[in-house]
Amino acid sequence: MSEKKFTTGADAVAYGAKLARVGVISAYPITPSTHIVEQLATFIANGELDADFIKAEGEHSAMAGCFGACIAGVRTFTATASHGLAYMHEMLSWVAGGRFPVVMAVANRSVGAPWSIWGEHQDAILQRDTGWIQFYVETAQEALDTTIQAFKIAENHTVSTPVMVCLDGFNISHAEEIVEIPDQDKVDNFLPPFSRSVVLDPDNPLIIDVGAMGRLTGVWRFEQIQAMEAAKKVIEDVDKEFGKVFGRSYGGLVDTYKCEDAEVTVVGMGGLACGATRDAVDSMRNNGVRAGMLRLRSFRPFPNELVRQHLAKAKSVVVIDRDFSYGNEGAVYTEVKAALYGLQPCPSITNFIGGLAGADLVAQEVQDITQKALQTASTERTKLIFQYTE
Repeated sequence: MSEKKFTTGADAVAYGAKLARVGVISAYPITPSTHIVEQLATFIANGELDADFIKAEGEHSAMAGCFGACIAGVRTFTATASHGLAYMHEMLSWVAGGRFPVVMAVANRSVGAPWSIWGEHQDAILQRDTGWIQFYVETAQEALDTTIQAFKIAENHTVSTPVMVCLDGFNISHAEEIVEIPDQDKVDNFLPPFSRSVVLDPDNPLIIDVGAMGRLTGVWRFEQIQAMEAAKKVIEDVDKEFGKVFGRSYGGLVDTYKCEDAEVTVVGMGGLACGATRDAVDSMRNNGVRAGMLRLRSFRPFPNELVRQHLAKAKSVVVIDRDFSYGNEGAVYTEVKAALYGLQPCPSITNFIGGLAGADLVAQEVQDITQKALQTASTERTKLIFQYTE
């Protein structure tokens, strides 16, 4: 039987990994992801989870441990954040390039300098081109459910690609809410045992991650690209199947809120930005403004077709980034503009950079930015607005 617990987003992720019956957790603690692996270690110590815990000496080694365990044919999980994720950078490309379906939770946190332990998306955005699928969740319940989904997506043989489940540091990882813990038998029926076509076998030696040059490397990269494209349909299908089994689904690649007739649509990722935006949309609707929200669940692969479809009729689009691509603009903003390229007429697009390092992002602020975007829609195609204190 399923049960409801008042728990944090971090513990919810740990329950998701436990229900997925991970065989190896390889990790090194870093705030605000530490509670995830601490809870998994507790499950192992209490006999609730039959798994090995590799206590690595650093995040690079933690991901190397995941790499090795996955090659050996074991379902593998880890969690990290911020500089820990940055320290993993080299190994992320090896895991993705080797097509190893590792799942990792990232409790999103600012990267220095200045030094901060608080939440933003910069850490995961810095790793967007390493070949990992990236999900951004809004609630602790979605964090748990997406962790289970992530294994099924990553291990699909047409995808065979590692997955990050990103949750806002502190706003989700440490905030408590009521979460339904699914029944283990249901999860077992939904998520089959780990299976890979190629694993290490002493009786059948093979070479993994061979050296390659020129055209052969091109073939390798193209197969990664094809896997990411295949992942789009798999993500949609897995979310729908999850909804049928557990009674909850999240829209697959994107989650929309009152977008159907919206004249202004706010685009964002994660819990802080989208929670504030939902309240702002309701307030604007009450005041006669047809507002809506498009929440990106998947940043990689990026759902270009769905973004274009849902935003095509809007007069104005506001993109909230909790990151910044230095020398250019917010990373989500760049992606949304590219998705809308060539639309006639094309909505005006405003980029708002906010919620950095855990800064408050409240509904009134989202509403103010959205109203300004509507007022300038006919005269300005793009505008960058930065939340900061003078």
